[in-house]
Amino acid sequence: MDPLSALRDFTIRSELDKVTQTGDEILFGSDYTFPSSIETAYRSKQGNLYTLQTVVYFIKHYNLKHTDYIQRARSNKLPAVTLPDRKPLYEYLTGVTDSADQIETVIANDHVLNDGKIVETDGGGDDLELDDISLIRACERPLKDREALLECKGIDFYSVLVSSTRREEERQRIESQQRKDGLVAKNRLMGVDERGIGYGGGGGGGAGDEAYEANPKPKLLQLKSGKIGEGVPIILVPSASQTLITIYNVKEFLEDGVYIPTDVKVKNMNGMRPECVTVQKKFSRDRDQVVKAYEVRDKPSTMKSEDWDRVVAVFVLGKEWQFKEWPFKDHVEIFNKIIGFYMRFEDDSVESAKIVKQWNVKIISISKNKRHQDRAAALEVWDRLEEFVRSRSHS
Repeated sequence: MDPLSALRDFTIRSELDKVTQTGDEILFGSDYTFPSSIETAYRSKQGNLYTLQTVVYFIKHYNLKHTDYIQRARSNKLPAVTLPDRKPLYEYLTGVTDSADQIETVIANDHVLNDGKIVETDGGGDDLELDDISLIRACERPLKDREALLECKGIDFYSVLVSSTRREEERQRIESQQRKDGLVAKNRLMGVDERGIGYGGGGGGGAGDEAYEANPKPKLLQLKSGKIGEGVPIILVPSASQTLITIYNVKEFLEDGVYIPTDVKVKNMNGMRPECVTVQKKFSRDRDQVVKAYEVRDKPSTMKSEDWDRVVAVFVLGKEWQFKEWPFKDHVEIFNKIIGFYMRFEDDSVESAKIVKQWNVKIISISKNKRHQDRAAALEVWDRLEEFVRSRSHS
């Protein structure tokens, strides 16, 4: 059966729900399978043959106004059935009419196959009686050949490459993160009073043999003051998803200066939720390239008393309950010992920051769409944090 007749048959039987598209093929239940791009026997008044995909989409959306149907077809990148063809095609598919002038005929010897009906012709030759095999072959239309299979219509191998590359980059990022977290944990176990890891030679007296090493080992930078607890300093973020900065996207924002919405990160990480994230900040000190490491956490309830001594910053949610179980008596004490940041979109209403304006926190604004401006916001966070840490260390 040709695709147009098959569609007419399923339409009349009210079984259009069984006509589905999978990849570049259209399935008629378990009865027939045709390429979605195959041309049907129905010729438009403009001269072209409608494809099966176009006719299927038309009959399934006939209840729409023609203008709405046209817009939907365009959004799905499908050619639309024209207004002059709309009524006759619909009446033929639904069985109101048995034939239409616009249906192409297939000639087999001296017989015309029109919608599966055999009509004798007076073509001038001897009338031949077609056997069953000849009738079947006359109705056949080739679906695929070797060239069609090699074309792989509807498959974009570039998108496959991009997807594969992204998965590999994500795997490498996770492995790199695990190595960083392992380094931080090792330093904490060794009791290192670290505020950063320096790379390079020089940097004051006592360079000694280190200046002549081909691959100098990281050197530890220690603060002169013990005001901040021993170990890697901690930055706290809210565990609620309605805030802009979370445990999921804080690394990209602070290290790369790029804001990625939390829901996007959660989807890319396949639901994996990190317990702790390490972020690093590079800066120059004398002739050294220095990297400072910070732990980012979002579960204050699991922290020990010595952990609280290492907390240097917090991204606030703007809700009182965020500080419910914190070991401080009020907001004044919190934001004297810890610098607070409140992230917001620059076009948010003033009411959204009404509460935090009463606290001693820094309000950082970013654009909803202009991602190139994120780096400036991230640098402002780092600048204010470094200034706060220096002042706290020398107080």
